[in-house]
Amino acid sequence: MEKQTNNSVPLDIAAISDLGDRAGSSIATLSLETAIAGVPKTIPVFVDRKSGSLSNVADLFERYREHPRRKSGTANVSTLDSLINIIDRHKTSDSVIFANTDWQKPSITAVFDYHENTSGGRADNLKHRAHYEFPLSEEWKAWAKINGKPLEQVEFAEFIEDHISELSAPDSMEAEDFRGKFGFKVAYPNELVALSRGLQVHAETRVKNNVVLQTGEGEITWDEEHRDAQGNKLTVPGMFILSIAPFFMGDVARIPVRLRYRVVDRKVNWICQLYRPDVHITQQVMRDLERVAHETELPHFQGTPEASS
Repeated sequence: MEKQTNNSVPLDIAAISDLGDRAGSSIATLSLETAIAGVPKTIPVFVDRKSGSLSNVADLFERYREHPRRKSGTANVSTLDSLINIIDRHKTSDSVIFANTDWQKPSITAVFDYHENTSGGRADNLKHRAHYEFPLSEEWKAWAKINGKPLEQVEFAEFIEDHISELSAPDSMEAEDFRGKFGFKVAYPNELVALSRGLQVHAETRVKNNVVLQTGEGEITWDEEHRDAQGNKLTVPGMFILSIAPFFMGDVARIPVRLRYRVVDRKVNWICQLYRPDVHITQQVMRDLERVAHETELPHFQGTPEASS
């Protein structure tokens, strides 16, 4: 009997068997007396009658396979909606979802061929997946880039000028909350802009004196001949508020930023410190994870799946 293969070359089993018999070899079947999980009950082998050795015949048939034995590979999607759609296309009753909540590189991964959800259930291959890396917004990346990094006076002033639209006024609850936690008031956008423009005036001058006021704010005095509109003293707030979306086309978050400065050799270095950025990222990832799990009706976990074998 001939079997037509995908490359139009007939596979004549009878001829192969006859050739094997004449060569002193044959294809035989080994049977398992005791079942082994994940192993078929019978295995075809090639028997060399002269030496008595057994050889694998799977490769002989694999070359004629028209489809893979199982689904494998990882689809990388660029939107949350695409992740939901591809999960609905491939999910099984054992599929699961994992969310990596690392604020610096958050992601959601669906594993379609996950282990069976039963006591003593069969293990699966974990090789078929869909992966979504949250695309960080340009605004978030800009602030994350300077997070905790000392900036020279002009560099800091120019950065604030370039990102004026991302500053937000604190509401009454925020102002009271942060005053209670840190002992200073939160700056309004116009106050921060005035600070940045005052710094540009003092770009080439040295600090004469700096003190901490009773309000918790700082006050810097420059030693110079010319003065800005407020004189040569500038009040430095301890915190301001950003209103940006951490993820591209995502929900806007209100993110507090600590503002510190250090006077070294009568020059000022400025430091912006995002306040608990992990919280804002994690909250958004968890909201999106809940949405994916709800719409796909799959179990979900925080963490990363096992490596596929």
